[in-house]
Amino acid sequence: MKGIVYSVNIGNKKGESKKPVDKIVVVENYGVRNDCHAKEGINKQVSILSWERMNEEFFCLKDKVDIKPGVFAENITTEKIDLRKLKIKDKLKINETVIEISEIGKKCHNYCEIYKKVGKCIMPKEGIFGKVIKGGEIKKGDVIEVVPKIDVGILTVSDGCYQKKREDESGKYLKEKCEMNGWNVIKYDIVPDEKNIIEKQLVEYSQLVDLILTTGGTGFGQRDITPEATENVIEKRVPGIPEIMRIKTYNNSKFAVLSRGIAGIRNKTLIINLPGSLKGVSDCFSVLVDLIEHSIEMIRGFPHEKN
Repeated sequence: MKGIVYSVNIGNKKGESKKPVDKIVVVENYGVRNDCHAKEGINKQVSILSWERMNEEFFCLKDKVDIKPGVFAENITTEKIDLRKLKIKDKLKINETVIEISEIGKKCHNYCEIYKKVGKCIMPKEGIFGKVIKGGEIKKGDVIEVVPKIDVGILTVSDGCYQKKREDESGKYLKEKCEMNGWNVIKYDIVPDEKNIIEKQLVEYSQLVDLILTTGGTGFGQRDITPEATENVIEKRVPGIPEIMRIKTYNNSKFAVLSRGIAGIRNKTLIINLPGSLKGVSDCFSVLVDLIEHSIEMIRGFPHEKN
């Protein structure tokens, strides 16, 4: 998801509107240089608000209040981006600047000028606040790129690994690769090849994460039932993912076509079955890595980007 910087604004005093400026300098772990809200170490170092939403919310009150950038004391006024789809830990990349979303909405202790005039303010409900991960310069017209937070669950399905007769190389590999890509691995378990146990774990994970990667149980063996367990819990199939994994990895191993892994969606979680072997997992992950972020964006309802 992308948008545009409509205005950048700086304020000298808390509780008052900020004034539009040509550009702002954003400092790592501090905020906007020369802005009254900037402070080292706090969560709300930069404030962001949608220009379209400001005008929608106050359309009927235009005779009472002058809606303009900075009037709600936001540092960055945006356009062409639906900030309501953002989540905590999502990142906004603007040129070299990276801002991590730390809070959504706020409690007003000292009511702003707008609230005092009309008894209403948009910041408590729709204001976006962030910490500066990487500093830089921002000006009107700059492109805003959303980098979604991706929470991952890794489920190794293997009698041998569960019984500790074999080391879980594939699960550990997936964990390492996910973290290298900036994804948050918050669940990682090893379960035996038992359908009800696999199903229970997938259901539990789907309430917590955006992406579930399973490894193991996709072959022809009598106890290989990961695809069947996955089929029982998903609500939508995503056939293209396992298809492209098999096609792309066939040149590395002709046995790639023997993997029965499937992919699908439960609630707002993408579930993908990967093979059990380390080589198979490695080959498949290299195919997947460029598809994951856009897949999660689609599930979250981000608008489609034109290629």
